[in-house]
Amino acid sequence: MAEHKPAPKLVFADDDGNIYDHPELEMLVRRGDRLEPPRPDEIIPLPPESELFLLPGRDALGFDPESGEIERLEDRAVAAFVCPGHTLSATAAYATNAGAPVLPLFAYGAVGFSGDRFVVAAAKVDEDKRQVFTGIPRERITKGARALRAKYPKNRLIEHLMGCALTSCCPAARNLALGRYEAPLPTSRACNARCVGCLSLQDPSSGFPATQSRITFRPAAQEIVEVMAEHGRREKRPVYSFGQGCEGEPLTEIRVIAEAVARFRQNGGTGTVNVNSNASLPEAVEAFAAAGGDSIRVSLSSAETALYEAYYRPQGYCFGDVGQSLARARAAGLFISLNFLFFPGVSDTEAELAALTDLITAHRVDFVQLRNLNLDPELYLSVARGSGALADPARHASMGLRNFRKRLRKACPWLRFGYFNPDLADAPPTAD
Repeated sequence: MAEHKPAPKLVFADDDGNIYDHPELEMLVRRGDRLEPPRPDEIIPLPPESELFLLPGRDALGFDPESGEIERLEDRAVAAFVCPGHTLSATAAYATNAGAPVLPLFAYGAVGFSGDRFVVAAAKVDEDKRQVFTGIPRERITKGARALRAKYPKNRLIEHLMGCALTSCCPAARNLALGRYEAPLPTSRACNARCVGCLSLQDPSSGFPATQSRITFRPAAQEIVEVMAEHGRREKRPVYSFGQGCEGEPLTEIRVIAEAVARFRQNGGTGTVNVNSNASLPEAVEAFAAAGGDSIRVSLSSAETALYEAYYRPQGYCFGDVGQSLARARAAGLFISLNFLFFPGVSDTEAELAALTDLITAHRVDFVQLRNLNLDPELYLSVARGSGALADPARHASMGLRNFRKRLRKACPWLRFGYFNPDLADAPPTAD
């Protein structure tokens, strides 16, 4: 007989920021417009390096197992921001009071308490440790940053990135300071989309700030090459990525990117050269590949045109251009990843699964990165409703992250899943 595990308890906070587990009420989660208890197979211990957030202006909601009713507390709701490598299967359940501020640009996971520890509704989707800094003293990062600044005193890109490493604790910049894993290469001040959840540029009317500062200059090709060459000397299996949270769309700067990549390759540079992009510029994708690029990661909140365009708010391109870019990336032999920004209850529906399967199959996409969409949950739900993405209950019922991934894998058996840009030295050949 299977062991019965008691349901996790509701977690809430008082006005002083003290966090408690409720003695009677159980954990509740949100999937799209639905509030419900979590599924037993989606609960995992809160991963190390995760954080708990107190949600301003939002009351905690719990489930009363005796009455079967949802209870609203006067206490503060709590959510979890899970560490990289994990994807949320449900968001926090709460009731928003009038006048509550829009939440900052993070993902707000459902959190509870079971036994002697916090638990979350999430799944581990990548074993890669590239953004785990446990046991690494800050002094080591500071030392690495100072050494790079001293070695390249005129390199503006290094100065920008080391500022990110030391002030905003950017994981990618910290890894560059440590000389490990993936090197960030921000290049673009401009963007041809106005994403609702843009990390580096928000209109004052949005009600929430950007979480990163956008780069204010265009790096010269030589500055980019210096970063790549230095990282390649320190990391045996380097990955280099254009397209970071502190910039716009990198392919709008394809001339300098192509020049830098070509020079790097001509000088004997090795490793995986990747671009994280909205894939809006098909000709730029071809130029990136011709210069010596290896892979493209295409950011995608939805494979349904209406929801995609409602979130990305493209300027001068449309979702059809994304398909064209994928087609040209495949023809050029690039490794293709989708950065699928997962939002429980919107991303895991029958309609989304069908649209995403068609897109992956049409272009033989190699890899799907299941990353969390960082946005106030109610704001994204309003975007989804406005696009019509939740209009049909039959087509827009949530199947859950686990079933979504299982069915997508069955439909596209060649597909690999993860969270980070893969080192292509370990990757199988791209799909035919």
